[in-house]
Amino acid sequence: MNALSKKLVLLGILWSIALTDAALKKIKRIKAGQSYKPHDPVHIVVNKVGPFNNPTETYRYYSLPFCHEHSTEEEEEEAAQEENVELPEVEKEKRLGAVRHRQRLGESIVGDRRETSPYEVSFGDSVEWRLLCNKELSPKDLSSLKEAIHNEYFFEMFVEDLPMWGYVGDTADEDLIVGETEGSKTYLFTHLHFLLGYNRNQIVAAKVTTDMDRRVDITDVSVSKTVQFSYSVEWYEEPELLWKNRMSRYADSRFLPGSFEIHWLSIINSFVLVLLLTAFLSIILLRVLKNDFSRYMEIDDDAMEEEESGWKLIHGDVFRFPQAPGIFCAAVGTGNQLIVLTFFHLCLALTGLISTTRRGSILAGVVVLYCLTSFVSGYTSVRLYRQMNEKNWVRCILLTATLFPAPVVAVFLWVNSIAIAHGSTSALPFTTILTITALFVFLAFPLTVFGGIVAKNYASPDFNAPTRTTKVAREIPTEIPWYRSRPFQVLIAGFLPFSAIYIELHYIFASMWGHQIYTLFGILLLAFILLVIVTSFITVALLYFQLAREDHRWWWASYINGGMTGLFIYAYSFYYYFHRSGMSGLLQTSFYFGYMAVVSFAFFLMLGSAGFQFSLVFVKYIYSRVKCD
Repeated sequence: MNALSKKLVLLGILWSIALTDAALKKIKRIKAGQSYKPHDPVHIVVNKVGPFNNPTETYRYYSLPFCHEHSTEEEEEEAAQEENVELPEVEKEKRLGAVRHRQRLGESIVGDRRETSPYEVSFGDSVEWRLLCNKELSPKDLSSLKEAIHNEYFFEMFVEDLPMWGYVGDTADEDLIVGETEGSKTYLFTHLHFLLGYNRNQIVAAKVTTDMDRRVDITDVSVSKTVQFSYSVEWYEEPELLWKNRMSRYADSRFLPGSFEIHWLSIINSFVLVLLLTAFLSIILLRVLKNDFSRYMEIDDDAMEEEESGWKLIHGDVFRFPQAPGIFCAAVGTGNQLIVLTFFHLCLALTGLISTTRRGSILAGVVVLYCLTSFVSGYTSVRLYRQMNEKNWVRCILLTATLFPAPVVAVFLWVNSIAIAHGSTSALPFTTILTITALFVFLAFPLTVFGGIVAKNYASPDFNAPTRTTKVAREIPTEIPWYRSRPFQVLIAGFLPFSAIYIELHYIFASMWGHQIYTLFGILLLAFILLVIVTSFITVALLYFQLAREDHRWWWASYINGGMTGLFIYAYSFYYYFHRSGMSGLLQTSFYFGYMAVVSFAFFLMLGSAGFQFSLVFVKYIYSRVKCD
């Protein structure tokens, strides 16, 4: 009996696996860029629906009651007679909807869930009108469609990886504040018109429009209603548009809100401001340091003790290593890794090696490059750790490997749980989570460890400080002017670099949290380089004033001063959310503020690391130029 029970349980498990495999069966993705012959089938791929103002809050296309199957020939002929149109004589290929496509890593990360559709389209064959299906919509179906229309749901489809957008429906005579009132109407768009452009034998343009004359009133959702869904296809030639330039037309799309303007004047204004600020700081620092060097060199040994003041007075404490050296070195190493990652990612996007038009390629590139650049963080953190005469380098490696991924995982667990609870496609599939986890476990972490081992065995452990550190720390003056206090320094350290990128930041936010496609990666690379330079110069300038007031605790101070721009970016995200976007709801708000916290933390680490390392070079330089006992 027990043996029989075990066999039945085993058969049940195998049957469940078979059913699950059948339910999750996916077809091979349709590769873009193929050459068509006349009358070849063209696949319309549906992706997702969601509120227009909440770009992260997306759901499967078939979460709404759309047609899963194409109508039969008999139904088409009957409907064509009623519409008084002639059916085209084209080769028909029956297709089922709602069959999922296999996807790339990047597409899964951005929430794409591509599925087949029942639209029967063939290359070069224009169609005046065809019936898609007659669908009986229950009160529940009508309610879900009505709610979607009132929330301004849009849908997204693809032809040859060319995105097409349209609204699910429209409202009439609604109050802008109250919403639906007596006498207002809710309409469902039931007819789609596909405009497909071709150059020789390739599809280079795609657009979908809705027909206002073929809309259905679904204001009353109390009774079932049979709705006729239909479509038409129009082919036109695009002889000037090459396939590789097919995405250039999306800047002119009427569906997208306000295409990117050519904001060269604003960018030049920011760059001039940055250059003037950098030049001003350089001149001031050089003049002040020249005077300091002249004064210190002219003092003889007997008068040195009496005349010594300012930053030279703390030469015995300035190279005293900071508190929490493990965390400090891990932060510096992780910041270096993120700087290298950002620079290479922008260069690859600029050269076209990472496609900026392919869905999710930017995010997928970030994930892969983070893993590949993990060697940088392991090497630089352990090298600095050993130069501080610390021994527990394994702990340093573990801190380095988890300093940035830990908050990312914490945010992900929160937002992904909310997305799953809402049934949104923004929730990552289990296979995607496994892929990213495997990349970290088998690539990022080993490379971090390898970098640490190389630093331990081959990097020089000598710090090469130009002055000797005393055994007892010098007392730090407490009476200082307000403009030399830490809060004021922190404010200046974050505000000035932020002002240099403020204009470009708006366009980046519109791309990250909207439907824009950002393409100006050359400007973005230049803005990033200038941001690092300005942050470093300002950090060095503030460091000089700190040392001049005889405060030798500069290690963490320089790092925090450099990283303060990240906090300003996060503060700007609040302004953008409430005053420049229409985002709302728990899901979208969680994604926005959660991942903006991650981005801001990344900027804090990057700019903090850059500011500290420039400061270290500066401190070593000035103390090596003067004579110290």
